[in-house]
Amino acid sequence: MTILKIFAADIGGTSIKTCIVNDDGVLEEFQEYNPGVQLDGEQVIDIISDLIAKQDDIDAIGISTTGQVRNGLITYSHKNIRNYTGTKVKEIIEKRFNIPTIVENDANAAALGELHYGSGKQFTDFLCLTFGTGIGGAIIIDSTLYKGSEGLAGEIGHMITRNYDEKNIEHYENIASTTALVKKSSEIDKEIVNGRILFEKLKQNNEELELLLSDWIKEISIGLVSLIHIFNPSAIILGGGIMEQKKVVDLISIKVNEMLITSFSNVKIINASLGNRAGLLGVASLHLKNR
Repeated sequence: MTILKIFAADIGGTSIKTCIVNDDGVLEEFQEYNPGVQLDGEQVIDIISDLIAKQDDIDAIGISTTGQVRNGLITYSHKNIRNYTGTKVKEIIEKRFNIPTIVENDANAAALGELHYGSGKQFTDFLCLTFGTGIGGAIIIDSTLYKGSEGLAGEIGHMITRNYDEKNIEHYENIASTTALVKKSSEIDKEIVNGRILFEKLKQNNEELELLLSDWIKEISIGLVSLIHIFNPSAIILGGGIMEQKKVVDLISIKVNEMLITSFSNVKIINASLGNRAGLLGVASLHLKNR
């Protein structure tokens, strides 16, 4: 069988990653583009198009992207990319290049990457959450991505896990994302502008920061306990740079088990293993599955 050459792109809120993926899930020519300024939807599509145009003999294109996606259309996008909502990504790319194109939400793509190549290979049923600017979520049931009636399932970051207040709705990602943690940490120490610096500071045994981390772990765990009681998954896979900290995943696992009904205690809380490759591999896997 001829080896497929898939151009894969991962469009995030602040960067664009691209590579070539083959049948075996091998990544080649990995690139990361950080514009340093806020882009709009048209600029994002032009950047992707320029990178595709430089490639020879591409068999397929896969695009993992921030925002809600239905049939290759961005139905809703966060303000990180201006005027992105309504962009017909699949239609535009296929018209420009006449190459089969699949477009998928980035959290869904990351879950598929972990399912086929990473921490999810040993499970048929799991939830995958990515913690960063917000909280992305995806649901894998019977080794298949569950998308819901409108194709939009998995908006875990928009759960409400606190008392509802019409004037100030606290979604899960507003209180449990990495952004939320860093924001509160910076109120204690202005030098903390990202998770890496926070954990360097935590090595200095700062009690105030340790308490803040503990509160954040609790907020994450409250959401996970509800999800576990609803879905009864074999595992929860946690992604995002901050989840590469073993301490964080261990503390979450401990706190979750304190709150679970005991009959659900077999669930595994583990970190994702593919890092920033997950979305690229996941969206490429959709082409491989369709062969």
